Amino acid sequence: MAKTNRQLLLHMIEYARQIDEANEMFHANLETLKTNSVYRNAVAMCVLQIGELAGKLSEDFRDATSSQIPWRAVRGLRNIVAHSYGKVDSESLWETITTDIPALTDFCRRQIEEMDSSEEKTEL
Repeated sequence: MAKTNRQLLLHMIEYARQIDEANEMFHANLETLKTNSVYRNAVAMCVLQIGELAGKLSEDFRDATSSQIPWRAVRGLRNIVAHSYGKVDSESLWETITTDIPALTDFCRRQIEEMDSSEEKTEL
C-alpha cells in the first residue's frame, strides 16, 4: 500500500527529530561533524532517508509546493549521500542539517496542519 503524502511528511519530521537528537548528543558543531564519523554518518543517513521519502511524495504535491521546497535538491542530496561512499562534504552537510532541515520540518508541519484542517472541513 502506497503511503500518503501526509504519512511521508510525518516520516520526514521523524528523521529531522533524529538529526536534532544526534546534534544534541554530539554537541552540534561543524568541527565535530568533520572529525566524528559516527555523528556524520548518523545525520547523513537521516538526510538520505528524507531524500528517499521526498521521492515518494506525489508528483502533484511536489509540483504544487516546489516554490516552497526545492524537491529536486532534496533528492539530489540524497543521491550524493547514497553514492559518495564516505566522502560527503561536511560543510554542505552542516548547512543542510542546521538550516535546510529545520526549514523542511516547519514546512512539513504546516502542510500537515493544512491537510488536517481541510480534512475536517470535508467531514463537516
